[in-house]
Amino acid sequence: MSTTDDSLLPRVPIGTWVDGAFDWIDDNLSILLQLFRDVMTAVVEGLIDALMWPPALVMVAVFALVAWLVASWRLAVGTALGFALIISMDIWLPAMQTLALVIVATVVAVAVAIPLGVLAARNDTVSAVVRPVLDFMQTMPGFVYLIPAVTFFSIGLVPGIFATIIFALPPGVRLTELGIRQVDRETVEAGQAFGASSWQILRGIQLPLAVPTILAGVNQVIMLALSMAVIAGFTGADGLGKLVVESIARLNTPMGVEAGIGVVILAIFLDRVTAALGDPGRHRGSLLSLARARRGTAPGPQPGGTTTADAGGTDRSEAPQDARAGV
Repeated sequence: MSTTDDSLLPRVPIGTWVDGAFDWIDDNLSILLQLFRDVMTAVVEGLIDALMWPPALVMVAVFALVAWLVASWRLAVGTALGFALIISMDIWLPAMQTLALVIVATVVAVAVAIPLGVLAARNDTVSAVVRPVLDFMQTMPGFVYLIPAVTFFSIGLVPGIFATIIFALPPGVRLTELGIRQVDRETVEAGQAFGASSWQILRGIQLPLAVPTILAGVNQVIMLALSMAVIAGFTGADGLGKLVVESIARLNTPMGVEAGIGVVILAIFLDRVTAALGDPGRHRGSLLSLARARRGTAPGPQPGGTTTADAGGTDRSEAPQDARAGV
């Protein structure tokens, strides 16, 4: 006997309604679903081929250089050691498959989240509509997103990307809206006083000042995408997540531990790099900071009155004074 037998409230078949909506989408939007499947497959497989084309040690050097470029030599050393460990554990291909999935899902999620966050920050009605939707998306268990993904795309790579994009989207929207709303109102009013249009204020004032908060949102999108990429292994998506699922099914402890370590290494690398991009002032030892400092302290042309010797060794700035002294 169900609990509704003793209740005065009728049962609400939300699950049946949602299932009907999924069937309608599958029947009427099949062209869009097929287009998404084809595009995502081509992009992810192309990125995997690009990551796997150079020798693994060359890619390790590239990742270490990226870490040094935006953060520090310490992160570069840690990155080199971490990715060398991935090679030694013989999980380089699954790691690159996971990295490619995360990169593509993050790019798509950010491309949707930032414009939506900007719109919500500039329109209270949009914000009031979007906020409960984001609350719903963030509290929904990650495994539930696999249901529509498999319904629309069967099993394989594409449902994993679809579920990852949906799961990672909310923090990008929230932090973009927060960053723009936190811009000092007096700064915006100053721009309006100078006659700047709404688009000019957004492009020249609000977005530049909100960049650290927006990049913090991008960081969170990447972290959620990586966590969901592991769960996407249940849909058959290749990568470290698939190794985790296989290790559970076979009770293969070594495989599970090594795949988990690979996920941790990728997570630390992506987190530190994106965090450094969001706050470059804290990383004075990065190559970018050193290059900026060198450009800022480079000797430039001195103002008039400086002493410059000509080819004959005569000081030009002092020549008029000598001439006047001899008069």
